[in-house]
Amino acid sequence: MLVHIPEVLSQDEVQHCRAVMARADWVDGRITAGHQSAQVKRNLQLPEHTPEARELSELVLRALSRHPLFMSAVLPKTIFPPLFNRYDADGEMNFGAHVDNAVRTIPGTAIRVRTDVSSTLFLSSPDEYDGGELVVEDTYGSHAVKLPAGDMVVYPGTSLHHVTKVTRGSRIASFFWTQSMIGDVTRRAMMFDLDMSIIRLNGDHPEHPSVVSLTSLYHNLLRQWAEV
Repeated sequence: MLVHIPEVLSQDEVQHCRAVMARADWVDGRITAGHQSAQVKRNLQLPEHTPEARELSELVLRALSRHPLFMSAVLPKTIFPPLFNRYDADGEMNFGAHVDNAVRTIPGTAIRVRTDVSSTLFLSSPDEYDGGELVVEDTYGSHAVKLPAGDMVVYPGTSLHHVTKVTRGSRIASFFWTQSMIGDVTRRAMMFDLDMSIIRLNGDHPEHPSVVSLTSLYHNLLRQWAEV
């Protein structure tokens, strides 16, 4: 299930992120890659421990907490602190086909995060670079994603995916993983569809008794399936 989540960050927040990044030091992106991913990863990354990375990570987390579509699609339990990467044309940077590590440990803690959902938050506008599409493969084929700055895509952490080579400009983004309260991707997709249906029904017929009954069903399913 791929979900486009628009306007996670405002344009002012995007510009603030870009300004902070402009004065930061970037390092080889393989510092956070597993053995398999390191063989196909060619990009730059903000070191997690720097003040710039921590400030921007907190900014993204605050934005996520107020975005209802992210909450509905992901049902987050634990969010791995957002990271930031850059693909430059002059380095012919890309990230070959890979699957994200199943479990990650939050640096400096003993907290492990199961990577149920992967997220990419775009911080460059599509007209700033060529190439750099995030390509996610699923049962229905390959899906190329290139969104406006401030928009985000979420997709199952089990997905095979890659980032195509950047041939002009720079592609800058935030990326992170979330352990969902519902680990099963099929159940999580059904909960999302049910929630979206309730919202549409409530918008069209706010007094309809089915709104209450379907909302009750939603919460009873969540009560049954959620890991909290």
